[in-house]
Amino acid sequence: MSFIQQADESILFYILNHLHTPFWDKVMITITSLGNSGFIWIVIAFLLLLNKKTRRYGILLTTALSIQYFLGDGILKHLFARERPFVRFPEVEILIRKPGSFSFPSGHTMSSFTAATIIFYFSKYAGIPAYILAVLIGFSRLYLFCHYPTDVLAGIVFGIITARIVISAARTIWIKAGTSC
Repeated sequence: MSFIQQADESILFYILNHLHTPFWDKVMITITSLGNSGFIWIVIAFLLLLNKKTRRYGILLTTALSIQYFLGDGILKHLFARERPFVRFPEVEILIRKPGSFSFPSGHTMSSFTAATIIFYFSKYAGIPAYILAVLIGFSRLYLFCHYPTDVLAGIVFGIITARIVISAARTIWIKAGTSC
């Protein structure tokens, strides 16, 4: 077994055996549900689209989330086809409905860090809580035995990179159009 796989499994079983309580089970289920299909981030994008002053950031967030979904769920998950921890360890009973897609990268984490990076770009005040929520959503995926730590780490990296590319492209377009960033 590779060192990375062994480390992934050790971390997951540490969380499973040392951090689970009935209270935290409920909290983590709630937190992870905010990330289901990017729900919380789509709601935020919709709210940004409603206000003329924040509409361009709503468009930016919607664009980044769309690209992230296509990249993560459309390409990377199928390219790597990594089985989820609960498939490898069927004796572990998970607390939520079993996701049907592959494990790498974590889509919940990727969408959360894509969104948090976009939000932080236009408002550091709003971006800090967005990053905190993104971290909690990523951790919830480990806690709930749906992803390995490297899946979550990859979600963080791919999410931030996706957001930074979208931001860079938007800035270029805005500068050429003569509008402020």
